Amino acid sequence: MVNKYIIKRFGNINVKRVRLKTNFISMQMKHSYFCDSNYKKMSQFDVAVIGSGPGGYVAAIRCAQLGMKTALIEKYSTLGGTCLNVGCIPSKSLLDSSHHYEDAIKHFDTHGIEIPGEIKVNFEKMIARKRGVVEQTTKGIDFLMDKNNITVFKGLGSFVDATHIKIEGESDTTIEAKHSIIATGSKPGSLPFITLDKERVITSTEALELKEIPKHLIVIGGGVIGLELGQVYRRLGAEVSVVEYADRITPIMDSAVSRELTKVLKKQGVKFYVSHGVNKVARKGDEVTVTATNKKGEEVSFAGDYCLVSVGRRPYTDGLNAQAAGVQITERGQIEVNDHLQTTASNIYAIGDVVRGAMLAHKAEEEGVMVAEILAGQKPHIDYNLIPNVIYTWPEVASVGKTEEELKSAGVKYKSGQFPMRALGRARASMDTDGFVKILADAATDEVLGVHMVGARVADLIAEAVTAMEFRASAEDISRMSHSHPTYAEAVKEAALAATDNRPLHI
Repeated sequence: MVNKYIIKRFGNINVKRVRLKTNFISMQMKHSYFCDSNYKKMSQFDVAVIGSGPGGYVAAIRCAQLGMKTALIEKYSTLGGTCLNVGCIPSKSLLDSSHHYEDAIKHFDTHGIEIPGEIKVNFEKMIARKRGVVEQTTKGIDFLMDKNNITVFKGLGSFVDATHIKIEGESDTTIEAKHSIIATGSKPGSLPFITLDKERVITSTEALELKEIPKHLIVIGGGVIGLELGQVYRRLGAEVSVVEYADRITPIMDSAVSRELTKVLKKQGVKFYVSHGVNKVARKGDEVTVTATNKKGEEVSFAGDYCLVSVGRRPYTDGLNAQAAGVQITERGQIEVNDHLQTTASNIYAIGDVVRGAMLAHKAEEEGVMVAEILAGQKPHIDYNLIPNVIYTWPEVASVGKTEEELKSAGVKYKSGQFPMRALGRARASMDTDGFVKILADAATDEVLGVHMVGARVADLIAEAVTAMEFRASAEDISRMSHSHPTYAEAVKEAALAATDNRPLHI
């Protein structure tokens, strides 16, 4: 039978000659995605987004809002990426559940709440609630895709060339896209000598799905993930030991924050071993032994039943076949981009954890919106100095702008104002008196350069600082704004007063 594509191309000419041409062209196109069946199935889009995490799905929504025909490609069965499935959302669910339990056993009696009988943890039910929250949230992304007429493809997306993407899933297909946005995110990192068996030596992904509460959880890494999940299991009764290579936890944050959080978590029973370089992790049966060298050069060992490896995350580009599209990847595994998040292939962009910068969901969202608006001919902008960083322990930690260490290193003259949460009536009323707000302002102009907080609800409160800094407010500007009483936000006003003329009103 004569190939219909050949007839379409060459006309209804001599069949024998057509067959000869058919054989020749078929040989040329043997491995092409444009031969007969794929040619007819080819879908064309203005934009294809690879990865459905916060950066990817938000980019897709904004592209659709701006009138672009948009495709979203996701290799997993549910949308939402790491954040919604095995990151931000499930970890906050467990943090909230464990917080309720801790309040019940430690604080209810003080509040005059008496519960007869022993308060127990139904860990299986706690995990089930977490799964329910995840399911509800990911279904919300499905709704948003439908609402915005975004075509969703389930399968592994890989570049054939700069404008064609092969999708391998339940039914393989290839699509054509004028522009593409890579939003494939990141995966948990590890150390070369550690074998992650995902049973006893685990990452954050497995820590969210444990079948039991650990007796002794050893956490390698004193960053955001290790501290959040460490606090979850400490509240539920586990012994928790945090082993950190740097000389303090949260080493990239302001040192005052690190000191305060260390003090508070120690009070809660978490043990810290800073300036300890881990060099071996071994499992024997249900016991895991972590060996490290301390700052004196001495070798020390920690034995527990679980070890959480939380030493950061790595960009994820596996299976992307980026080189086929002319997309360059750096030695660190990140996709090379310019200031407009454009890759070395001019029609392809990359956002989120897979490019340089902090690995934060809200940073990825801002980048997704920025790329969509660039494609629409607009001129958006992101000030990366004003991307806030948050740790969802309790008390929470939040910061934006420069740390005191960064200002000193840069030779910037600054002034500092700090106000303790314990001086707030609202904090005493809720028994959340740990923490402070610290404001750093330029010594000459009084412009706010950085804000650092530890305390109840500071994950929400940091938005006030971001807003003020976006409009280049001075410490005096903040100090003259009325803050409702009694609130935690009053600490921001008081810290601004302290930074302005060292004149806080309530200490």
